[in-house]
Amino acid sequence: MLPEGAKAQRVYLSLRDQITGGSLSDGDSLPGEQRLAQTFGVSRVTVRRALDALAGTGLIERRAGSGTTVRTASGATKPIAMNFSTLMPQLVEMGQSTTARLLSFSYGKAPEFVASAMGLGAEDDVQIATRVRSAKDIPFSHLTTYVPASIARNYSEDDLASQPLFALLERSGVEIEEAHQSVSATLAGPEVAEALGVAVGSALLSLRRVVRDLNGNGVEYLSGLYRPDMFRLEMPLTRVGEGKARHWEPAIGQDREGAS
Repeated sequence: MLPEGAKAQRVYLSLRDQITGGSLSDGDSLPGEQRLAQTFGVSRVTVRRALDALAGTGLIERRAGSGTTVRTASGATKPIAMNFSTLMPQLVEMGQSTTARLLSFSYGKAPEFVASAMGLGAEDDVQIATRVRSAKDIPFSHLTTYVPASIARNYSEDDLASQPLFALLERSGVEIEEAHQSVSATLAGPEVAEALGVAVGSALLSLRRVVRDLNGNGVEYLSGLYRPDMFRLEMPLTRVGEGKARHWEPAIGQDREGAS
């Protein structure tokens, strides 16, 4: 969890980003509290709160007399990496290897932008569910899904809290044909920040996806927010063509080591 106080959170997030981004490697020693306090323009008490929070995540190890050492290989959760070209089967696998906490579950009308994207009529109800997905008890995504009520009534609230949504859709007889998604960036509002354990205003990856069945009907709309220190999207590229027409293309189907 984040330390208390805006200054301590700033120190914590900066050091965490340096560690997860590779600027600080496993076994590196951090400067002393006094040096860190001078670097960030804060008190040693503030630095100590930030370091205690980092130690709680397993990113550093603090020992009296020997200083503070980065420990990215000793229990810290590595970012989950998803390959764009093989994303759909990876999502099913991720749903089985991570845990989800259901925050809300209801039926009603979809927002206009969701209804338009899915091709829903004004009379169509949807199931609206919000979940937080975690890896090793560390939250990394805040997911809101919209599913037509005619499909969603085939599974329960408990099912959604314990099983991947793709599996539930297929169990309900849905034959998925395609999906379209877009990725952008946004900032964490108060509710999402609390759910993901980040500071308000932290940068997040924003992913929106529309899934369609064999008849082109929208069967799911996902609005997902992801911590960039815990989740990343990758796309392998290959060089194709000849001469001036030579260009980069996605390497569809290329495996990525450790994709799960």
